[in-house]
Amino acid sequence: MKNLIVSLFFGLIFISFNCKEINSKEVAFQNGDIIFQTSQSKQCEAVKIATNSKFSHCGIIFIENGKTYVYEAVQPVKMTLLEDWISHGKDAKYAVKRLRNSDKILTNEVLLKMKSYGKSMNNKDYDLYFEWSDDKIYCSELVWKIYKSGANIELCKTKKLKDFNLDSPIVKSIMKERYGNKIPYNEAVVAPSQLYESNMVETIFDNY
Repeated sequence: MKNLIVSLFFGLIFISFNCKEINSKEVAFQNGDIIFQTSQSKQCEAVKIATNSKFSHCGIIFIENGKTYVYEAVQPVKMTLLEDWISHGKDAKYAVKRLRNSDKILTNEVLLKMKSYGKSMNNKDYDLYFEWSDDKIYCSELVWKIYKSGANIELCKTKKLKDFNLDSPIVKSIMKERYGNKIPYNEAVVAPSQLYESNMVETIFDNY
């Protein structure tokens, strides 16, 4: 009996330490899932501070020819294998959100429209100025517009640049570098944090 109790004790410890790894292997990601991570750069640090969030980058999951990709707005907009995308984040930590009732809403026809719009953005330059146009595009803008254009869904309301926390010296430094004295405070913006906090999505994986 004593040996059995000891075995159960150590078994529970093993499960506790490995539960996140087990869960990540069990989760089957789907087309349209939104994935978030903490990137490592001066700009990403500014994004985290301005949005009061640990997330600074996001993308949308597309499955092509049996492989799972993250479609992301970097330089340039591109498809990145999921495992490569994960490795680019801090400590390989990431979270995944899924549209509620996605099995009913994201039909094959809708997903085709989402992918078609996404592909129209392929190879476009990353938007360092966070402008609300399709000439260049940034990460959360890409995800938001794929859902809006392909599924007619607004995952969240846009905000104005002035609505974010812009008082930090790091944030001020980035904005001065990008805009000089002409900061577009009224520019429409969507941040990764807004997509993450949307009540239209639910968490299906998080190893933070």
